[in-house]
Amino acid sequence: MKIAIASDHGGVNIREEIKSLLEDLGLEYEDFGCECGTSVDYPDYAVPVAEKVASGEFDRGILICGTGIGMSISANKVKGIRCALVHDVFSAKATREHNDSNMLAMGERVIGPGLAREIAKTWLVTEFEGGRHANRVGKITAYEDKQ
Repeated sequence: MKIAIASDHGGVNIREEIKSLLEDLGLEYEDFGCECGTSVDYPDYAVPVAEKVASGEFDRGILICGTGIGMSISANKVKGIRCALVHDVFSAKATREHNDSNMLAMGERVIGPGLAREIAKTWLVTEFEGGRHANRVGKITAYEDKQ
């Protein structure tokens, strides 16, 4: 599995924690920034990562900002992206099993590094259940294809 990861200035610390997790899991990843502590615009990081996931260049993407909200909204504007904003382990598992999410967004000002690591690990190792959920995800894709 190949992962694209990025954050704005509000998610730099947790991004580093998640990169460490990816290394521990032996997963290939590319870090798309940001490399600063000063204010930047989250869409400048979320959209390029989402485009890389949507194109198939990366299997999944992880985004971190202060709350995760701006990153998830931005990523979900890209056709083919199902970015879930998650701040608990149960939702991380559910969004993979039921929604086949291909991107994860988290907020550094909402959760700490230990929980972020647990959430990301759960999200990375959980598979899509398919079945009745595949029909539901298919309806989302069909709508998106009409736009």
